Amino acid sequence: MKKNFTILCCLFGMLSQYVYSQQLPPIFDKSFESQKDSRVRQYLTPRRIVWTSDKTSTSVVDAQNLLKKGTGQADLVHKNFCKLISNEQEKPGILFDFGKEIQGGIQLVTDQPSNQKPIHVRIRFGESVSEAMSDIDTIQGATNDHAMRDFVVEVPWLGVMQVGNSGFRFARIDLIDPNRELQLKEVRAIFEYRDIPYLGSFKSNDERLNQIWNTGAYTVHLNMQEYLWDGIKRDRLVWVGDMHPEVMTINTVFGKNEVVAKSLDQARDITPLPGWMNGISAYSMWWVLIHRDLYRNQGDLEYLRKQQKYLVALLDLLIAKTKDNKENLDGTRFLDWPSSENPKGIHAGLHAMMVMTLEAGAELCTILDEPAQATKCKATATQLKLYVPEVNGSKQAAALLALAGLIPAEQANTEVLAKGDCENFSTFYGYYMLQAKAKAKDYTGALNCIRNYWGGMLDMGATTFWEDFDLAWTKNAAPIDELVPDGKDDIHGDFGAYCYKNLRHSLCHGWASGPTSWLTEHVLGVSVLEPGCKTIRIQPNLGDLTWAEGTYPTPLGIVKIRHEKQADGSVKSTIDAPKGVKVLR
Repeated sequence: MKKNFTILCCLFGMLSQYVYSQQLPPIFDKSFESQKDSRVRQYLTPRRIVWTSDKTSTSVVDAQNLLKKGTGQADLVHKNFCKLISNEQEKPGILFDFGKEIQGGIQLVTDQPSNQKPIHVRIRFGESVSEAMSDIDTIQGATNDHAMRDFVVEVPWLGVMQVGNSGFRFARIDLIDPNRELQLKEVRAIFEYRDIPYLGSFKSNDERLNQIWNTGAYTVHLNMQEYLWDGIKRDRLVWVGDMHPEVMTINTVFGKNEVVAKSLDQARDITPLPGWMNGISAYSMWWVLIHRDLYRNQGDLEYLRKQQKYLVALLDLLIAKTKDNKENLDGTRFLDWPSSENPKGIHAGLHAMMVMTLEAGAELCTILDEPAQATKCKATATQLKLYVPEVNGSKQAAALLALAGLIPAEQANTEVLAKGDCENFSTFYGYYMLQAKAKAKDYTGALNCIRNYWGGMLDMGATTFWEDFDLAWTKNAAPIDELVPDGKDDIHGDFGAYCYKNLRHSLCHGWASGPTSWLTEHVLGVSVLEPGCKTIRIQPNLGDLTWAEGTYPTPLGIVKIRHEKQADGSVKSTIDAPKGVKVLR
């Protein structure tokens, strides 16, 4: 009897184990298709309370408790919380500043008031104080486009609510149910980002330039989500033209990262030829230029070969879009928004881009053993160079024409780029304007534009660089981290144009990161001569700086660089390169 009982127990145990194994959650089932998020999550405590609706501490009580570091866990201690108390007329609210722009959401931890029913709260995210204080309307342009940043949710009694997926620095929370008490134990921002090291660096005797380099790097880092976005509030899309400055920054700061290939391949796969990427002919050209610059830095021939079929066909399409030695591109004809009302300038810029793209295409086709296509690209580029279009006052066009070798860089700089200093710069094409100034050897002028134009955003409270910017906006404006006083302009809500009017304007746009890669390339003097950085040249251009130092990531390791200006004006350089990297000076 005892033996039979033992056998039954064993059989029951085996059966239970079998049943349990069949009921495992799908995440443990290898046949269940899943994807791992490449990002991590971090929780941020508010740095300060910018505003509350209550000046008497009767409807907003003990708000300072929310500035204490939390745990994300509700408890039964019933201490150190904030109370929001509403009635029929008053609906209390608090505005928080998390100290820097982030991508993510918000976590609310509640305590235990006597009424246990869920409570409705309104949450508003903002890249500026004014955006977080705004309503969705047609007056200042606040929207929920691309990412919900203004919405109502229910929060539980004695629990945790996590919600939101947008770009923001500020968050406003309002209790909207009448005659209720909301007990908030914690309010924390949920910061989602790729946990990757900053391998590249830049420092100099000018702290403003150092901050600009770091801000550009951080701006792109935020946009390195599952794909490489243009902006973390808007548009959150893979815009291929926007990617070029971003990829140059990634090469400079992070080295090789899978988000670049993932995004380039997505653009390719959803754009069968003869379509243009994002519907814009220039953006298909940027795709070619990105691949050229990516291969120079990373030397990944296996990845480049995966582009071969599409690349060759795209180059054929571009060659077919020439007529009488001129570009004859269709699709949306676009360089950047500030130049969009200058068709002659757009034509000049597209013509220059066609030359640059076909020359890059010839370089790539030579690497890919496509000699006939390389010859065709070179011949077409040569023919296009016989015609030089009119700049028509466009700094964008002048920069591209200089970079394409169609006009002397010194002429482009003197006659167009240097006029009015940073007037008519744009955050996207400002990078190419800086590149053209460097080609003209105007390093001091370029450094001053970086200090004044990109530094002007920092003066307005920016922790990331913006979709567009005009120094004229700052003349009577309050910074983004303050409530706008009477008589002052709202730098976020009162300006902008095209797709970025008023509060719809993105204050974190990766295409604005140009100074980061520019400072490394031209001040530290790093240029790649052989794919994979096997040979690099280091020729510093300190301009008015007395010293500069930094690091540059290569597939073979990190190059360490320091330059010091001597009393006689010469520059002493100390360079430490990893094995396999040849350095020319």
